[in-house]
Amino acid sequence: MKQFFKFMFASMLGSFLTFLIIFFLMIGIIATAVSISSKDTVKVADKSVLHLTLTTEVVDRGGGNPFESFDFMSFSPRQPIGLNHLLEDLKKAKEDEQIEGIFLDLTAMAAGWSTIAEIRSAIEDFKESGKFVVSYGEAYTQQAYYLGSVADGIYLHPEGGIDFRGLNSELFFLKNMLDRLGIDPQVIRYGEYKSAGEPFFREDMSPENREQILSYISSIWNNVLADIATTRGLTINHLNEVADNLYTRNAALALEWNMIDGTAYRDEIYDVLRGHLGLDPDDDIELVKQGEYRKAPLPKSMIAPRSKNKVAVVYASGNIISGQGSDRIIGSDRIAGALRAARKDDDVKAIVFRINSPGGSALASDVILREVKLAAKEKPVVASMGDVAASGGYYIACKADWIVASPSTITGSIGVFGMIPNMQGFFNEKLGITFDNVKTNQLADMMSVTKPLTPAERRIIKEGIAQVYDTFIEHVAEGRNIPVSVVDELGRGRVWSGAEAKQNGLIDDFGGLDLAIEKAIELAELEDYRIVEYPIRKEFLEQLLEGFGGIQERVLQRKLGPSYRYYKQLEGARDMTGILTRLPYDIYLD
Repeated sequence: MKQFFKFMFASMLGSFLTFLIIFFLMIGIIATAVSISSKDTVKVADKSVLHLTLTTEVVDRGGGNPFESFDFMSFSPRQPIGLNHLLEDLKKAKEDEQIEGIFLDLTAMAAGWSTIAEIRSAIEDFKESGKFVVSYGEAYTQQAYYLGSVADGIYLHPEGGIDFRGLNSELFFLKNMLDRLGIDPQVIRYGEYKSAGEPFFREDMSPENREQILSYISSIWNNVLADIATTRGLTINHLNEVADNLYTRNAALALEWNMIDGTAYRDEIYDVLRGHLGLDPDDDIELVKQGEYRKAPLPKSMIAPRSKNKVAVVYASGNIISGQGSDRIIGSDRIAGALRAARKDDDVKAIVFRINSPGGSALASDVILREVKLAAKEKPVVASMGDVAASGGYYIACKADWIVASPSTITGSIGVFGMIPNMQGFFNEKLGITFDNVKTNQLADMMSVTKPLTPAERRIIKEGIAQVYDTFIEHVAEGRNIPVSVVDELGRGRVWSGAEAKQNGLIDDFGGLDLAIEKAIELAELEDYRIVEYPIRKEFLEQLLEGFGGIQERVLQRKLGPSYRYYKQLEGARDMTGILTRLPYDIYLD
């Protein structure tokens, strides 16, 4: 009995200590989250420099779940950067008399080409104030160099290099693996360019897919080169020669080919900043990080009386599904509800619909489009496309009064496909599992993954896909005022860059979120306004619980590193069933 109580008390003590550790750990994490979202005002000193590192992911809308990018391995915050916040801060810095310039401290960027183009444009606008911009990196990725090339001076570590070699889009194919597993993907598509499913039934790109990919990545690359050539005073031929020979592989070559303005160690770049600030060699430099600068007060020139008029910005990011979704997944109920709330608010005079999506469920896309159409009957609706607004992402944009995109935006992909995997061989031959069933009607087991589609089932699915495609092109034709026959030629699943989309009449203008807001103000004929954002954020406790729910996902992301995207594509294949308006693959331009 004595031994029993000894073990019982030891167990109780261990449980109590474990509870205390978890309790204090929770308190620490919550305190960290509170400090992240603290609204304490930051005072900016005279002759300050806005310090932009941009090392964390750039998302369209910042300030959401405080645990969205919390690193549970090191228990340190890695809050994503909101593009909306960054653009606001750059406007503020332009007017702020305490800010003398920007220090772009760059190596790599977790952002797409279109997002970077928006940031780059905002920095160009900042430079119109006469303030300086200096860029420095120990090494630059192509995306980081693209942003850095907007600076008055771009500097590189003497032993560093720039990864400037052109764009490459690499797909991976699962056919051989699925064959070995005994899985037939059973992909049915409409349009020769709708290469959806190719990774599941081919070992390489089809000629049509190769054609469209080469077309849009060449278009994006040419726009990147045009921007760099303008700010660097170079020619596109010069830049292509540099890329073809990787003349940026070391600092000496990069300087020789005028890709940088000089080499410098970090202590020497601070001397460059001191020179711009008119400081002595021993003077300290007042660097203010963008996260801190968010808490700085607005300059007096930007403070306007609070207006009753609102411009609603509705953010929609991620795959399109039915239901609620989240900040990273477009749930039809959530986004349709946000559009409906903005429509019914009499103080909302215009709506900007910010879209960053490769598409998804055809039905969910149509639910959202209905609310776009209803809203456009009552007030101006401007669609702003981010890095990607294709397939279902274009579907939900096509009825807006005006569509704005970057030349680098991936869009179009007006097409439909369906995939019903037949896993009979996998279950029967690989696992030794067999199935049997009884049914009351001929098609009762139509969507079963344990058997192949019958000719009748395949015909029915094809009819459904054709019907969705016809509806899709009719929506586009009506929204863009283009004949259905022309939309069909532009459609058939083909992916376009924003530059190509403008030539084809699928968008109206080049620009980012700022231009979309300006257009909405113009269409609504507003003299004063304020921005409101939708969907409405959840309460802190709900965000807290959601954050802890994603711990496993973030640990996996850290462990897999760059290979995480392949895991996500494999996981995504699991959800590719039924009729979809989605890009056929995830696009990474390295």
